[in-house]
Amino acid sequence: MADEYDEIIRATPRGRAPVPLSVLDLATVGAGRTARQALETTVELARLTERRGYHRYWVAEHHSMPGVASSSPAVILAHLAARTDRIRLGSGGVMLPNHAPLVIAEQFGTLEAFAPGRIDLGLGRAPGTDGATAAALRRADRLAEGADEFPQQLSELIRFLDDDFPDGHPYARIHAVPGPVQGRVPGGVQRADRPSVWLLGSSGFSAQLAGALGLPFSFAHHFSAANTVPALDLYRASFRPSAVLDRPYAKIGVQALAADDPKEARRQVLTGALSMLRLRRGRPGLVPTPEEAEAYEFSEMERDFVDDWLRNVVYGTPDEVREGLDALVRRTGVDELMITANVHGADTRLRSYELIADAYGMPGAFDA
Repeated sequence: MADEYDEIIRATPRGRAPVPLSVLDLATVGAGRTARQALETTVELARLTERRGYHRYWVAEHHSMPGVASSSPAVILAHLAARTDRIRLGSGGVMLPNHAPLVIAEQFGTLEAFAPGRIDLGLGRAPGTDGATAAALRRADRLAEGADEFPQQLSELIRFLDDDFPDGHPYARIHAVPGPVQGRVPGGVQRADRPSVWLLGSSGFSAQLAGALGLPFSFAHHFSAANTVPALDLYRASFRPSAVLDRPYAKIGVQALAADDPKEARRQVLTGALSMLRLRRGRPGLVPTPEEAEAYEFSEMERDFVDDWLRNVVYGTPDEVREGLDALVRRTGVDELMITANVHGADTRLRSYELIADAYGMPGAFDA
């Protein structure tokens, strides 16, 4: 696989990306900023990355995390759909165990009606939060449900999206609206394609399920790098052609940050590393400022965690980031990279995506 991608990169004009580049956004809230400012930055970033030729823009579902304002992907995506024209929009992802499948089908059917042909429904099986918050999200009679019920929930959701429950099924007369049923109603409008369904994962479970169902797969390399290659291998080995795909299609999320000064890049990514350290210790908060991160007195164990975390972050000058991303494509053979930059500064994040686009010769800052 590495040899194949070496050839692709050698054959690509200098600076061009060997695979499509996309964006994963958590609507990061930095210390001293508000959720409103973070969401305004999300809109600005979506518009910028559309202009610069990024392929898709996804927002994540997280709960009870002060430093993350993306608790409601469908609401954010509706807002972005009204403010963009071409870029694909999606969830990275919706955590299926937290929601009734019919509700998700209705929400994303509505998004598809707003932005036909531009909506991705990325689905995860983790709660996107801690156990207590997960319990608060779910009805009392669903508290026992979780990852084990994910395949059944997924099947139900897809049947709602396709409106194809078999005769005799308890849900056969229930329709997700907007949805395909409207194309069968006299005077109704034929609906465009349904949202594209993706499976997300950080282990082998979703990789194998995505392969067996012939669905595209997105792996969370940015926080589970050791499992990336094994999960992708499992996905490809498990893949069965479907009405959706005739060959595997995999992308990975990667933390990446470009800056004009490599020391500034290091200074900025340290804010994200400290934020993750606090999250792992059960003390999530706003993303710290660079000054706070620099002044923090790390214990030896904490320093080991941060160093290990930063080994899987691609950061530095634009050329260094381009080289790091190209190397990741060679190593993993992925079809697409989804870049995330969970650092404190909004301007830093916006500038990073501009610099990465420049490094790859993507459309100019003032292109229509």
